[in-house]
Amino acid sequence: MRHPYGVLPESQDEQCKLLRCKGLGTLSRFTDEVIVNILHYLNAAELCRLSTTSRALYIFCNDDTVWKGLSLQNLQPNWKFHKTWQETYLRHTVPSYTPNSKKPRILPGNPLCSELLYQPWLYSIVDIDPAWLEIETIERRSGLSKEDFREQYEIPNKPVILTNIATQWPAARKWLEDDYLFQAFQDKHVIVGDAPMRYDSFLDYCKDNNDEMPLYLFDKTFITNCPALQNDYTVPPHFSDDLFSVLGEDGRPDYRWLIIGPKRSGSTFHKDPNATSAWNAVIKGSKKWLLYPPHVQPPGVRASADGADVACPVSLMEWFIHFYPHKEVVGYLPVECTVQAGEILFVPRGWWHVALNLEDSIAITHNYVSATNLPYVLTFLATRNPALVSGLESDEERVALYDTFTTALKEKHSDVLEMALEEMEQWKKRAKVGFFCFCFVLNVLFCIGMFLLSSFTVKGSYFVGPTEHIYSTLNLMSHYPMMVY
Repeated sequence: MRHPYGVLPESQDEQCKLLRCKGLGTLSRFTDEVIVNILHYLNAAELCRLSTTSRALYIFCNDDTVWKGLSLQNLQPNWKFHKTWQETYLRHTVPSYTPNSKKPRILPGNPLCSELLYQPWLYSIVDIDPAWLEIETIERRSGLSKEDFREQYEIPNKPVILTNIATQWPAARKWLEDDYLFQAFQDKHVIVGDAPMRYDSFLDYCKDNNDEMPLYLFDKTFITNCPALQNDYTVPPHFSDDLFSVLGEDGRPDYRWLIIGPKRSGSTFHKDPNATSAWNAVIKGSKKWLLYPPHVQPPGVRASADGADVACPVSLMEWFIHFYPHKEVVGYLPVECTVQAGEILFVPRGWWHVALNLEDSIAITHNYVSATNLPYVLTFLATRNPALVSGLESDEERVALYDTFTTALKEKHSDVLEMALEEMEQWKKRAKVGFFCFCFVLNVLFCIGMFLLSSFTVKGSYFVGPTEHIYSTLNLMSHYPMMVY
């Protein structure tokens, strides 16, 4: 299959370089990334005019990722997707536009070579490799009691798949019907890619899109908009003790989402917010999951020191193609699985995870705080860093969440709070002991090194042996007392 504009991967061919240099003029000194960023500042009319100036700019200005940004930024919530983002934008904004009149053309001459333009197209057409789905390293448990779940998985902070729970929900039957959710969300907007969109328009998009990273419905307002959906599923007893509930629905951080997406959509590597644990129930379709423990940063992922910012490859397909074959390069093999419809995955606090939809999928996820992970949540909230604490509208609310939460816990679950604070205090004591031991060992090693060094000090024309310097070394140690804070 050929790129719709004939673009090829990066090449050292002189003719390709010449086309780029001549076609971009002064812009050729910039990288392709910079050029595309500049194009994002232009409106549709400017892009169309600029596309007529050269073959290279014709290709850049017609790249659908540029028009996707333009559409999501400027179209009203009632827009409807039409095959491509350029077609979608022109149909909604240009009254005189003739539908489907602007089709890609491969102009004669040497092709433009650009990894930036070629790779997204390639990732959008490459199919999911069956080899990615062969490994299953997460246990599946049926009939697991709440107590056994806590002892075997929640306390050890270990993932597990629960079966034969979601299959009993009304959602397992109702949500598979073509028009059930359509009727529920009729004339309502859902949250897609952090922006409102009509549900029927999203369904049309799912059928027709060719995006490298398809839009993902991740809606925290689905119960508010459609209260009846709350009757279609029940929080499993294993996760029912959610201490954030003491803040009430209006005061707690966001915690539940309806998730719908087409094949190849999903969520890139991240940790769940506020050190919470989560459960994710697949109602329709299937999802490929990879999880790394909290202390292991996945390959290809770069996180800031405080964890507030995470940089990942542009798309899930890009990560799987380039990094999945080398998933153990960080010194640790991830746990992985394919979660099928009717199964629930427990995602422990702090674990890095990625989820790729293998087909059109529907899921529900909740984040929760139990007595087991309460000390970790409180430690996280105690940072009072609005860039880290999430799920509330304002910085002031995020900064105050620790105090608000502990105050409510003191009133309703004082015993649970007391145990959590006591455990946190034990952590501090163990940390102090550990630091003391570290300083002690460091000072001993330092003194041994100085002793060995002094053992070979030249005195006149002879080496002075170790015995003669024991006392001088002990005297040296007295000048370097242990630094314990």
